Amino acid sequence: MSFRTALVAPFLAALLALPLASGAQDLPPGLTSARLLPAYPSAAGTWMTALELKLQPGWKTYWRSPGDSGVPPGFDWDGAGNITAATLHWPVPEIIESAGERTLGYHDALILPIEITPAAPGAPLTGRVGVELGLCESICVPAHLTLDAPALAETPDPGIEAALAQVPQPQPALLDCRVTEIEDGLRVAVTAPAGPGEDVAAALEHDDGGIWVSSPDIAESGGRITATSDFVAPSGKPFALDRDAVRLTLVDGSGGAVEYQGCAPG
Repeated sequence: MSFRTALVAPFLAALLALPLASGAQDLPPGLTSARLLPAYPSAAGTWMTALELKLQPGWKTYWRSPGDSGVPPGFDWDGAGNITAATLHWPVPEIIESAGERTLGYHDALILPIEITPAAPGAPLTGRVGVELGLCESICVPAHLTLDAPALAETPDPGIEAALAQVPQPQPALLDCRVTEIEDGLRVAVTAPAGPGEDVAAALEHDDGGIWVSSPDIAESGGRITATSDFVAPSGKPFALDRDAVRLTLVDGSGGAVEYQGCAPG
């Protein structure tokens, strides 16, 4: 087991041991409400719902790639019916400074749009959905919710539409990627234009959720930014990197964000 795995394992064990929250009285510390918003039909023939979280003052939750110590919302759809696929559309996160560390997440509230592909279009969505997430005030605690599948609506939800408008903007350019082997994986350095504004934070990711990626070290020079992270696969050894699956998101302090997907050939 790698050092990184050893750090994460106790947190996940605590997470799985917590009871499910099935109603408002069972909500974990930090949350005042949690639900899946009514799903409305999209132009693509899917249903658009969202996870809506309302947090107590001073509490936060995490973006999909929060940093070394955060746990982003994750979903278990096995208990829900009429759902063949679910795609998350993450709105731009906040840059959060805490205890000398910088993470990406959300204070006060989160509306996380979820695009659902139904097995039977027009039929209701049934069952319940499991949600795992991290919640933080001065310390972070794991939480596990069980929410009813969303009801169906005829018209778009303004809150979901506003959240969709805040998704980081994809950029056409490919990343300049440099990959070197390390003892338990790969060190990946990517370079892109410096980003949307001042006080830029970066998140470097891989589309394979089984690959752990460290918080990047950032350097800026000549109008370009370089983010460097360690990529560690479950094997704990160097591996063949899918360069098309590398993603860089740059977030600025004013709430703007851009996203690059894939490495340039070479």
